[in-house]
Amino acid sequence: MSTSATSQPPAGSPQTGTPRRRSSVRGLIVTSILMTVVLMVGTGIIYPLVMTGLAQVLFHDHANGSLIKNARGQVVGSSLIGQNFTKPQYFHPRLSAAGKGYDATSSGGSNLGPTNKVLIKNTIAQANLIRKENNLPANYPLPADAVSTSASGLDPDISPAYADLQVPRVAKARGLSQATVLALVKKYTDGRTLGILGEPRVRVLQLNIALDNTKK
Repeated sequence: MSTSATSQPPAGSPQTGTPRRRSSVRGLIVTSILMTVVLMVGTGIIYPLVMTGLAQVLFHDHANGSLIKNARGQVVGSSLIGQNFTKPQYFHPRLSAAGKGYDATSSGGSNLGPTNKVLIKNTIAQANLIRKENNLPANYPLPADAVSTSASGLDPDISPAYADLQVPRVAKARGLSQATVLALVKKYTDGRTLGILGEPRVRVLQLNIALDNTKK
């Protein structure tokens, strides 16, 4: 009996399907490269450009830092970050423990507990200073934000109660009536967010700029 000279290798031989496997691997490599390029362009270029464009159109001020300008058009700060005012003709802000004060690169509180001796000493000293600056009785109750720092150290607002107790001092220093100053405080007081969130707050920087623009 003769055997065929062209017999086929048994099924499962290593030679079977090798070109097909190589083609499959090349296809996977090409697909992975294309997916990488598409995702890189889509999420790294197109998406940021679209979001930036929408932000500039829909939320221009917010997207650019919520900057505040004075009457001469000069940028004097941001509505998101507090500043330190110490002169008697200005409303004073909440205390800050962020760096040397209102430092956005060192945002944070004092991290002192309620029984900490340093905190107690500083709070008493601040309370005495506020009562002295505003000609208040020694036992005059002060709002919490008048003698404490915020968690961020950057709060741009104060409570209406803290603003109200400063009105006589500011009015006297500027030669304005208390009614005029109170009207400005009310103008720059924001209510609760959506009517239920947070507490009413006074925008200190905008209020002080308005005072500078008010004639006697």
